[in-house]
Amino acid sequence: MKKKVAFQGEPGAFSQIAVRRLAGNRAQAVPCERFEQVFRSLDEKQVDAAVIPIENTLHGSVHENYDHLLRFDLRIRGETSVRIVHNLIAAQGVRLRQLRRVFSHPVALNQCLDFFASNRHLEKIPFYDTAGSVKMIVSENLKDAGAIASSMAAEIYGARILKRSIEDDRENYTRFFLLQRPGSRSLVPPGGEMKTSLVFTTRNTPGALFRALSVFALRDLNLAKIESRPLRGKPWEYLFYVDLLADSADPRTRKALGHLQELADFLKVLGCYPRGTAS
Repeated sequence: MKKKVAFQGEPGAFSQIAVRRLAGNRAQAVPCERFEQVFRSLDEKQVDAAVIPIENTLHGSVHENYDHLLRFDLRIRGETSVRIVHNLIAAQGVRLRQLRRVFSHPVALNQCLDFFASNRHLEKIPFYDTAGSVKMIVSENLKDAGAIASSMAAEIYGARILKRSIEDDRENYTRFFLLQRPGSRSLVPPGGEMKTSLVFTTRNTPGALFRALSVFALRDLNLAKIESRPLRGKPWEYLFYVDLLADSADPRTRKALGHLQELADFLKVLGCYPRGTAS
């Protein structure tokens, strides 16, 4: 049976590209309107896995998804980084010189400002989703409008790519997590360097965070990322999300986490998974 994998957005969204990379071409991608719906559908066993964006190299972290990782009892089982390639897309038969409007998500529009500066006759029109904008111009057969989205969106909706890779920054990547329920068999094969993601809180006292992070430094464990998020219900106190370049099953890592458990008010390991590569 095909594994069902939830993602946020319309079919053809960049998240669906991540679904293919993390769960394979045979996985059945299940679109959801909101991120919370993605998490809830997995938590309630409506799907087998979920793929969420967690970080973009230009716009930073997806804070809502960090909050959901704390709220839902799910595990990170894999990661991948997708290069965001924006394409100018139109319905079949429509030529570039016919366009007067371009629809897309506001973030995508703002990542293609050099293109619009060179084509001042084109009006930028914000839309709720990149792939959704392609779906709309094709379904309404618009002759004067284009959309900015992935090549997959053009393929799915039978549209035509007029210009490829119109983004300003070619080093624009989004990092995605594959999530599964605890105890389920991972869809990502083991192997390679491992990463462990966790979240913890400390008491709001001098040196508390320094002592917490020292449990990794003392054991020569490398941190790939640390980020703070407000702790709901406790103003001016924070959660700390950490990505550790280590396997949670390694004895050094187990000792570090045990040490951290003694220092932290709260600790949750979000997952241990093979380190992804950018492509």
